[in-house]
This record gives sequence, C-alpha cells and structure tokens, in this order.
Amino acid sequence: MKKVFRLSVLVIIAVYSVAGCGEDPPEPANFVSASPTAGSTIEPDAAISVLFDDVPRNVVVNPGRATTAGQTVTISGPFTAGPLNITITWKGGAYVLSYTVTAPEKDAPEKDVTAPEGMVSIPAGEFEMGSDDPEAANNEQPVHTVSVDAFFMDKYEVTNLEYKKFVLANPRWGKDRIEKRFHDGAYLHHWNGNNYPSGKSNHPVTHVSWYAAMAYAGWAEKRLPTEAEWEYAARGGLAGKKYPNGDVIDAGKANFDRNVGGTTAVGKYPANGYGLHDMAGNVWEWCLDAYNPNFYFGSPRKNPISGANSISQAISNFTNVKTTRVLRGGSWYDSPKGLRVAFRYGNRPTVTGTTEYGFRCARAQ
Repeated sequence: MKKVFRLSVLVIIAVYSVAGCGEDPPEPANFVSASPTAGSTIEPDAAISVLFDDVPRNVVVNPGRATTAGQTVTISGPFTAGPLNITITWKGGAYVLSYTVTAPEKDAPEKDVTAPEGMVSIPAGEFEMGSDDPEAANNEQPVHTVSVDAFFMDKYEVTNLEYKKFVLANPRWGKDRIEKRFHDGAYLHHWNGNNYPSGKSNHPVTHVSWYAAMAYAGWAEKRLPTEAEWEYAARGGLAGKKYPNGDVIDAGKANFDRNVGGTTAVGKYPANGYGLHDMAGNVWEWCLDAYNPNFYFGSPRKNPISGANSISQAISNFTNVKTTRVLRGGSWYDSPKGLRVAFRYGNRPTVTGTTEYGFRCARAQ
C-alpha cells in the first residue's frame, strides 16, 4: 500500500510541475503593410491604414494619432506639408513610414462673371437640342443632348443706333462703300447714307448681311453666337418648351405674324428666363454656324459648331465663307411656327434684301 501511495504522489507532483510552468509569452505582432504605401504623396488630412499579422499592443505613433481596431491601426493627422516620417512602436516592435505631404490647396479666386454692359451672363449647362413636336421639321431632329460653356449674350438685338457707331468707325462697311462680295445689293436699303430711318434708333438694324454682322461683332470685341448657344439661351432655362417663355405665345409676348407690320423697339416685350428680349420675333438673328440640315445626326455633344473646327477658325476666316448660314428666332412677319426655339433656317451670307434679318452678339466668359 505504501508503494502505491508513493507512486500516486509522484504522478500528481509531475502533473503539477508541468502545469505550473505556464505558457510561453505570445510572439509580438509583425508589420505587414501600409496604405497608402510608404513613399507616396499624401494630403495633410490623409488617414494611413497599417495592417499587422496579429493584434499589436501598446501602439504609439509620432507624429499623428493612432486608433487600433483588431489587427489594423489607423494613423491620422493633420500632417505638416513636406517630408514626413512616422515612427510606429508597439510591444515588441517598431517601424518607420516615410511620405511626402502636399501643401494644402488654396481656394481659387472666384471668376468675375459680371456681364459687360448690355449683356447677360448665360451659365454653362446641358440641354436637349431640337424638337419632337408635331410641328418640328426634319432638320430639328433627332433631339440630342448638348452642353455649352458659360458665355455672355446681348440682352437686345443690335440696334440702328449701335450699328451707326460701327459704320462711322469703319467706313468700309458703310452703305455706299461695302464690298460687293459682302452683300446682294440691298445692304442698309432703308438708310440714307449713314443715317437710319427717323424714329428707329432703338429698332433692330436690318438689311445687314452675315458678313456685316460678323464685322460688327469683331469691332465690338464680341462674336455671333453658335447655333447651340443661341437655342440654349433662347430656352431661358426651360426644358421642352416651344417658345422662350413657355408653350404659348401671343401678341403680348412677341412681335410676330405681321400683328405690328414691322420691327418694334428692342425690349418692348418681356424677357425670357435669362433676361434676353426678342428671342422670338422682331427679326431673325444670324448665327455663327454654317447651315446643315443634317448636322444633328453627327453633332458633337460639347460646344458644337457646324462648318468649322472651332469658333476661332470660323471667326478668322469669315470673309472667305461661301456657304449658307444659320438664322434663328423668327421675325415680325412670321407665324408662330417659325418662332419656336428649335426652328432652324439658313440663307446665303450675302443676303440683305429683307427687313426681317438682324442679329445680336455673344462673348465667351
């Protein structure tokens, strides 16, 4: 019995000895990766995520603040612009991460969008150009999305008084001096030399060719609007409407359908949503583009122009143009159908034999 007892005690002591030794201390966590990776350029307010192969203990970073969540430590700033070395220490380990911190961007000064005198600011935007209206012609289709940059546009059509100032400053464009290639024989037909008809100073100038309108616009440090700009501006911020002020037009909103019998002073009728007057009626308005009835089938989405690769090309080469040009907006003579914002028309750049053609100018912002 004594031997058995003694053996049992030895077994118990042996088991106790093994258990009492305790487990080996855990291995320290090891650095695995950082995001963004070391050597990257980061923003002053960047957050850096550091991954370990186990949960790190007693984490300290310098500079920055450390937040531990499982095996991930997030280091946040803000950090000072320039070279950055972040030292990470934890129980049993240390690591250094190096970055370049960019200087904080300064707010760009706001662009001055104050419109020049006599013009309004048209914001950049996107719109559906053309029409699916039952009255729409083939050249108004297909309806397509177009975006235009911001620009300025004349609040009113160019008047007789304004055009006279141009003629006096540029005698070669006077009634009796204009080159024959720039008109069809009726240029300023109703003027007496350099004098417009009495009492019509604020009426839109008419009997002017596309060439003459282009010359005036250049003298005024402006240009003619592109067809897309014109339609976008005429819509006045409205979508899918027939006219500049909605789906209905009457004698109180525009000069059209011979209800007056001739032009009226600019600004007599209400402006559209962008503050533009007479975008429907009074006189047709020359645009910069060549007239192409099929242009909408291949029109670029952004700042489209027909007949040239760019606005600057169209302007610089205008005296050599031979193709028909776009007219928009209808006139005092036309029915409501011709006053729709999507209605398109084209004619020779030399044509002047009508009291229905005038223009207004635009300018890039």
